[in-house]
Amino acid sequence: GAFFLHLRFVFFIYIGTFLFFRTFSGIIRQTSLSDAFVAFKAITLGFVIILVLALISRRAETASVNWPSYSVLTLQYLLLLISLIGSRFVVKSAYSRITHIPLKKEIGVVIYGAGTAGVLTKNTLYEDKEYHYKVVAFIDDNPYLAYKTLEGIPIISYFVALRSSFIKRHNVKQLIISIPSLYPERKKEIIETCLEQGIQVKVVPALNLWIHGQLNTHQLERVKIEELLQREPILIDSKNVYREVKNKVVMITGAAGSIGSELARQVLTHSPKRLVLVDQAESAIYTLQYELRNATEQRDLSHRIEFLVANVKDRFRMTNIMDMYRPDIIFHAAAYKHVPLMEENPYEALMVNVFGTKIMSDLALKFEVEKFVMISTDKAVNPTNIMGASKRIAEIYIQSLANGRTRFVTTRFGNVLGSNGSVVPLFRKQIEHGGPVTITHKDITRYFMTIQEACSLVLEAGAMGKGDDIFVFDMGEPVKIYDLAVKMIQLYGFKPEVDIKIKETGLRSGEKLFEELLTNSENLLPTPHPKIMRARVSGLTYKEVSKFIDELTGLI
Repeated sequence: GAFFLHLRFVFFIYIGTFLFFRTFSGIIRQTSLSDAFVAFKAITLGFVIILVLALISRRAETASVNWPSYSVLTLQYLLLLISLIGSRFVVKSAYSRITHIPLKKEIGVVIYGAGTAGVLTKNTLYEDKEYHYKVVAFIDDNPYLAYKTLEGIPIISYFVALRSSFIKRHNVKQLIISIPSLYPERKKEIIETCLEQGIQVKVVPALNLWIHGQLNTHQLERVKIEELLQREPILIDSKNVYREVKNKVVMITGAAGSIGSELARQVLTHSPKRLVLVDQAESAIYTLQYELRNATEQRDLSHRIEFLVANVKDRFRMTNIMDMYRPDIIFHAAAYKHVPLMEENPYEALMVNVFGTKIMSDLALKFEVEKFVMISTDKAVNPTNIMGASKRIAEIYIQSLANGRTRFVTTRFGNVLGSNGSVVPLFRKQIEHGGPVTITHKDITRYFMTIQEACSLVLEAGAMGKGDDIFVFDMGEPVKIYDLAVKMIQLYGFKPEVDIKIKETGLRSGEKLFEELLTNSENLLPTPHPKIMRARVSGLTYKEVSKFIDELTGLI
């Protein structure tokens, strides 16, 4: 009777601790380590209470419960731990085996990083119901971990994992980088080696981007082509830019575009008095408004930003805006930039790129703006198309205004990776639809720069410009568009010309095989920034340019 009385006490004590820790709330078939830890705490607390009661009972002469020995109580505690926690994982494993019907062939995976994030990544892959993943190895650069195991999976070196013999033997199809803070140089080296071996690379996002602290396979990010084309990080003189922008009213035209919106983000970090964002695209400016207001809410900056729907071709509207906000600095990014489309719409190209720029620069003089920075393009150099010619006319007009109070600065650079309508988003869509990926010519080359790099240099050039300046950015080496297409196909885990075809369509009207950054009459001078050069240009007088634009007006 005393033994059964003891069992009743133990039963009710453990029921109480289980209720307190809510061990029943977890879904057994999805048991995780956190669920096991909750069960461990509940059982341990119950064990401690039982030990205390047993100790008190034995010291009391009128003990009503005959408690077993401490060794028996300890054995009871251990058996309860093993049975309750172990049974959960047995059920989870059995459920996974019963319900896991792979829709595709087993995918061999190597995880780069043998830390906590690597283990969580492995668990996430094994819980995926859509694909049958098999983690064949962990890679870690720590030599002390080499040839050890982690949860039964070997830890090997980077060089062993990427041997062709190892890849074939284990059918390795993916490498997942579980170290978000991995050095960019190392990351680039890993990616390029994997692409040579036909292995797709994915990256575990930073912990703060996980959904409710949990990772799922849909969050694993494909490597972006920008990461393979990036050069050394571009450093700018933040103090110089800060002095230029702080407590100033800054206006950005074309603010909802790729360049304009990134300029807005970067300008906000330099404490402007007010940021006036102008764009004629209603939906795009609304999207930017939503993003920036959410981003600046905590810093109490949202009241400093104005979002205006307006067209730079509308002189009356832009005059009212200039009169209302009186900007100190204007970044003029509003322009039409798509070469083939502008060949079919020359009127709009001239109206926006030439006359829109003329209206804004004339208003800058009228309202005594301190600095006017125009975003130009390498297509303005020896132009062979309407878009390039219109931007070159705008450059010449800007230069002719150099003698006024306003300092006019032009920045000239090549293609921006990932910008709206650029080749990278186009290739991405074509690959996702199964191809083919279309290029106009196998030998065509272009200069590329990331949006962040370009806008950083625009701000730096704007800060150093004294007037009548055309700044040309160091774009690095030109990239063959064919090579870009090949790498993007490989990043998606496909084989170029096997899984995804690459199709040549022929050069379009006005398109060059290669772009230039200088005209024949220009040469470069150095500036304090190694990535920014000043073009020495012989410009035209205001009278000459005005006469030409008046004639152009009569023609259209």
